[in-house]
Amino acid sequence: MTTRVAANGIEIAYESFGSPEGRPLLLIMGLGAQLVHWDEGLCRLLAEQGHHVVRFDNRDVGLSTHFHDQGVPSWGTPPAYVLDDLADDTAGLMDALGWAAAHVVGASMGGMIAQTLAIRHPARVLTLTSIMSTPGPAIAPPTEAAAAVLRATPPADRESVLAQAVRTSSIIGSPGYELDRQQITMKAALAYDRCFDPAGTARQLAAIMASGDRTELLAGVSVPALVLHGEDDPLIPIAGGQATAAAIPGARLVTYPGMGHDLPMALWPQIAAEITKLTTEGA
Repeated sequence: MTTRVAANGIEIAYESFGSPEGRPLLLIMGLGAQLVHWDEGLCRLLAEQGHHVVRFDNRDVGLSTHFHDQGVPSWGTPPAYVLDDLADDTAGLMDALGWAAAHVVGASMGGMIAQTLAIRHPARVLTLTSIMSTPGPAIAPPTEAAAAVLRATPPADRESVLAQAVRTSSIIGSPGYELDRQQITMKAALAYDRCFDPAGTARQLAAIMASGDRTELLAGVSVPALVLHGEDDPLIPIAGGQATAAAIPGARLVTYPGMGHDLPMALWPQIAAEITKLTTEGA
């Protein structure tokens, strides 16, 4: 069941899995992605391993607050917000959940938010897992084909949105694993029916580009940290993961051959095991 709570002056929509007595685990999703993009199967697997899992919609996606009055960002104009604000939203959600601190997992832009949370609110982060992310947009630029995905004009109708989701996954997904067109289409339909707001995604992208590089600030992060990255990621190439692990003292880097910019179902057991090892044992 989706719940909406007040957090950092906006409303955040979230869902939870597992016992409230479990280790608190907060999942932060990436650019334009909703909480449903943390697959329910992966969430339940993490819950089975002793976590109280919460997945949520960042601002400007899904059922959380949208900044419609800010319009579509244009070159040279200030962004509607930056990653600091998204990190503060996350801390506000933790306040609403009654969590003094949590194990924090972020994927792609979610990894950037998780890194920023650990920098801005270090006492709130028990462990940090950064997946297919980077300390700064210039460190690991996308391939031309992946960059074209980011620049693509959003379709106007539901059927075209679903078709575009499959095309996007065929470009930035995992070449070492079979493309599950049916699952991608179902997930895209679920997200579309919850909320379709391409202008919100554009505002999130503007926030990423305006937030700069976190490398120097990550040197001050002292919590146990794990970096997971696909070796065949065209959107945020592996250099982004390597730079993240190098920037955080003591961080452990785990890479996966054949993995691109997604979370293949076949890797869920390995990914869940790595996260569980971190949340139970530390780095």
